[in-house]
Amino acid sequence: MMLEASGLKQEVKGKKLFSIERLEIHEGDRIGLIGENGSGKTTLMQLLSGEKDVEEGSIHRYSSHGYLPQLKETDSTKSGGEITQKYIQEALQVEAGILFADEPTTNLDTAHIKWLEEKLQNWKGALVLISHDRAFLHHLCSKIWALEDGRLHIHPGSYKDYEAFKKQKMQAQERDYEKYRREKRHLEQALLQKQERAAKVTSTKNVSRSEAKITGAKPYFAKKQKKMQQVGKSIASRMEKLPKAEKPWRKKELIMSVPEAEGKQGKPAVIVEKSTAAAGARQLWESRPFVLKYGDHAALNGENGSGKTTFVRRLLKKEGIRIPAWVKIGCFHQNLENLHLHKTILENVNEYAIQSETTIRIVLARLGFQGEKVHTKAGVLSGGERVKLSFAKIFTSDINMLVLDEPTNYLDIEAMEALESLLQEYEGTVLVISHDRSFIEQVTDISIEIADGILRLKEAEAVERNAEKEEAMVLETKISEVLSRLSIEPTPELEKEFQELLKKKNS
Repeated sequence: MMLEASGLKQEVKGKKLFSIERLEIHEGDRIGLIGENGSGKTTLMQLLSGEKDVEEGSIHRYSSHGYLPQLKETDSTKSGGEITQKYIQEALQVEAGILFADEPTTNLDTAHIKWLEEKLQNWKGALVLISHDRAFLHHLCSKIWALEDGRLHIHPGSYKDYEAFKKQKMQAQERDYEKYRREKRHLEQALLQKQERAAKVTSTKNVSRSEAKITGAKPYFAKKQKKMQQVGKSIASRMEKLPKAEKPWRKKELIMSVPEAEGKQGKPAVIVEKSTAAAGARQLWESRPFVLKYGDHAALNGENGSGKTTFVRRLLKKEGIRIPAWVKIGCFHQNLENLHLHKTILENVNEYAIQSETTIRIVLARLGFQGEKVHTKAGVLSGGERVKLSFAKIFTSDINMLVLDEPTNYLDIEAMEALESLLQEYEGTVLVISHDRSFIEQVTDISIEIADGILRLKEAEAVERNAEKEEAMVLETKISEVLSRLSIEPTPELEKEFQELLKKKNS
């Protein structure tokens, strides 16, 4: 054993952050620490690494350790990616028994994320890793620590195994809830029948004259009524004791009216002409002519400094790029300049929204802004919540093409998955810059690449990705069908078929 902790309790401003009975780190452990923003991941890592004093509980360390912090010192002469690489190199040179790494992929491009993956795969000590990059977690971790509702839940296996567990848990909740509903409805109907029958015997008008004239008829019917009432109370008691199952949250179908969309599917939306781009005296790229069609969801890939932001600027200014008049572009920027912090969530979105009130509410709910939360002022939201609000404001406005520059920054995994589901259902054109490989895989079907000074569309990949997407959609449909049948009448055969489909999806 390299580290053990017990009875860890932590508060923030008098409010419980987490309470952990026991945890252990063993030689060779590869642990991914995940949880929503604000759940206490960084605090827990700081406690375990000795960067922060323990308020309550004990930690025993039996090995040396290194710590790679999330927030790093700034350097005006170096980029964020260069600073991150410097910290990583220093941490790896120590060769500690345990390496604690808090969001080590911050500011790294895809090539350097893969470089870091290789370095950590060859790391001889134990690893505890905080990351919102699901591909990074899957490739490196063999155990997941999930901080949920102030508790630490330990799951053996990779991140994909954890995702499969979450789906199975949700499906079990769906089945439990459907079973609870059926049993409750059955008891409610039985109770109603008993109450109606008891009401009918309170007088003799519903019986024959001969029965009504019988001596002692009233006591007889009173006794009969009392017996029925007792049966009714018994049924009511059974209803109260019925194990309650919470209704799982189900995302509502998104029905959007995308402006100028009718008859445009597959038509040219962005026509890139041959041109060059430079930063001072240094040429960034030379473009090869290509076309993005309406409805394409494209990723813009390239190393840091390759000219991705320059391409987006040219797109918005239409420099060397032709865009038909009917294309309406909405651009998400990392600076979140479209938000009014003194206004509420709903007021911000309604400023430019053209969608119905129902659609707006569905979009906000899918992003975690449900019920009364929509009346919260934007100024009190966290960084991740402001990102989601900025996206919602653009998403519901008068546009039919989305340009998203690193939209997953500051988002936890749950928020990223919510963003993904909205983009997957969006019928308009999408252009995304992101270093999150899982996000790119989920929301795009083609890619534009800047490599070796050339900007081009990867045609062969586009065909392959579309085929994979169609296959995945067929598989999802089969899973939904089996799940629907399981919720109505579960059988071992259906459960086996479901598990096989799930295994195929996760392979």
